[in-house]
Amino acid sequence: MSEDPVLVITGASSGIGAATARRAVEFGYRVTLAARSGSKLQALADELGGPDTALALSCDVTSWDDQQALVARTLDEFGRMDAYLANAGFGAKRGFLEESVEHWKSMIDTNVFGAALSIRASLGHFRSQNRGHLLLTSSVAGRRSLPGSLYSATKHAVTAMGEALRAEVAETNIKVTLIEPGAVDTPFFENPVSNALQADDIARAVMFALTQPPHVDVNELLIRPIHQSS
Repeated sequence: MSEDPVLVITGASSGIGAATARRAVEFGYRVTLAARSGSKLQALADELGGPDTALALSCDVTSWDDQQALVARTLDEFGRMDAYLANAGFGAKRGFLEESVEHWKSMIDTNVFGAALSIRASLGHFRSQNRGHLLLTSSVAGRRSLPGSLYSATKHAVTAMGEALRAEVAETNIKVTLIEPGAVDTPFFENPVSNALQADDIARAVMFALTQPPHVDVNELLIRPIHQSS
């Protein structure tokens, strides 16, 4: 079986997740691609070289059964798991009178509970081998509260979760990185974003964190487009 490292990516069907998968394969990684959109995932897996390189798995990150199955299938198919990027998430219109309460609940479940389940599903394996790398996609909105933004509150929770996890595993060889993008032009937004970062800009930041020497743990990467003031 191949000794190439393996990266699991949730929210992998488009945007930052898909861009990171492409970059990771260039760096010699095999990837498990997870999202709700099975057809998009399979097309990406085929693009990246098929089952020897990329495994496409339908996964609802808010389901504990799906998260456990994601890790189990990765280990069964690839024989190892070296890193996990908890990237699944979506936003909402600003304003506490905007969106439906059902949309709010789904966003909180995906952005916060989903990220926590990703940690829980992967951490046992990383502890058993005393190494591994957990990366969480937060946001610049996870550092500062945006007016009327419940999404911002979910990303504050992810930022806190990442720091809590880092403190928990500080005596181990497990690494933890928070990825905190500013404005990125991805399908996350309904309308195009001007003067924004591209998904590949964030993917290259992820690979920077992943390719550091064993003694270097990059805990936070805040990436803004050059003219974004806040």
